[in-house]
Amino acid sequence: MKLTARNTHRDIAYFYLGLIIAFSFSGIFLNHRQDWHPRRYKADIREITVAPVHKDSVNDAFIEAFTKTQGISDNLRRFMVNGNILRISYVNHDADVDLTTGQGTIVHYKITPILGQMTILHVDTSKSWIYYSDVFGVAMLTIAITGMFIVKGEHSFMRRGWKLALAGIIFPLIFLFLLS
Repeated sequence: MKLTARNTHRDIAYFYLGLIIAFSFSGIFLNHRQDWHPRRYKADIREITVAPVHKDSVNDAFIEAFTKTQGISDNLRRFMVNGNILRISYVNHDADVDLTTGQGTIVHYKITPILGQMTILHVDTSKSWIYYSDVFGVAMLTIAITGMFIVKGEHSFMRRGWKLALAGIIFPLIFLFLLS
């Protein structure tokens, strides 16, 4: 096989097709995670009643006892008291309790199969994944650069493509500097 821009572009794109699709979907999901987060969909909502507690009594020991009493075997992320509402956030659960009445809810979250796992690709920080992502980044640059030399003639990069590429660079810069 002859080493040309077209062949390089095609073969790298074929090799990374699955990752390109996974990154595309997971990027879209993460952009809209306030509305629907595939790594945290509500699997179960349970109403609970606990003894009313004064907000000054809420401390690490109280949270540990609450966690054990409610049968939550999840890692604690954080807790806070806002007014009379205690909010406890775990990795896979959220609990809200009105401290004056003792009424509350515990929401159990699960990962949406496949879609939720794809979003992990965007946030994984393991060394091996970082190196693989770096190689993927170089491959995307190669695809972009070789793509500039595939088309010849009237629709080539030098005649027409550079204008679209420039617009494609300016558009995100507008969002980055002017709208954020």
